[in-house]
Amino acid sequence: YADYTLWQHELLDGEHGVADEQLAYWRTALDGMPPLLALPTDRPRRPEPDGRGALAQFEVGAETHRALLRCARENGVTLFMVVQAALAALLTRHGAGDDLAIGTTVAGRGDEALHPLVGFFVNTLVLRTDTSGDPAFTELVRRVRDGGLGAYSNQDLPFDRLVEHLSPHRSSAHAPLVQVMLQVHAAGAGDAPATPSALDGEPVAFRGAGAKSDLTFALTETVGPDGERAGLRGALEYATALYDAETARLLVRRLAETLDACAADPEAPL
Repeated sequence: YADYTLWQHELLDGEHGVADEQLAYWRTALDGMPPLLALPTDRPRRPEPDGRGALAQFEVGAETHRALLRCARENGVTLFMVVQAALAALLTRHGAGDDLAIGTTVAGRGDEALHPLVGFFVNTLVLRTDTSGDPAFTELVRRVRDGGLGAYSNQDLPFDRLVEHLSPHRSSAHAPLVQVMLQVHAAGAGDAPATPSALDGEPVAFRGAGAKSDLTFALTETVGPDGERAGLRGALEYATALYDAETARLLVRRLAETLDACAADPEAPL
């Protein structure tokens, strides 16, 4: 981990460091973005979150899963970007507005020299999504792609450093910059078929206690006995101080329905 710290310091602040360049990118990319997502809650926000959370689980069928993968291939994007577009559309329909920040985590191992190192190198990325104008789903996917490529190209700046520069007077009542997180765990080419366990439907990210964000959506690809993609297992971790279980169940049901609809007709307006 000490090696990683030295590498990161050189990458960001060395003679040819990228910190200033990447910070300039983020200043432009996030300029004017609302500091708090306008998504309605069941209860007023407390002065400080209590960190308590609960889970709502859901599934996406194999047919929809494969159709989403086709949509991703046809538009030159990842499955994550397709799901991000669907989630953004859902949040907009639920009153969050059309200028959305969705966060995700990246491994922080872009340099091959870091692959054998042991340590926690995860960074948080802010993915700003524009859903204005009632676009077709494929148009929204393209917007997500264009914004995502810039974000992933500037992922080296640590999130806490970004917050320090862009949100120095942040509120303690909510997480800075992003309050909704998304994770999509892709199945590898050689992954074995899913087998039942006590953790079915519960992504690894949720094995700890507590909600770090207002809402964290996680979807995991499953693989059938024939090696084909066999559906998505999903879970929503939600802050119980803000949302009731009924609201969480409604959100995951509607996300699954949105994914079904987008897979069936990607050219339909949102």
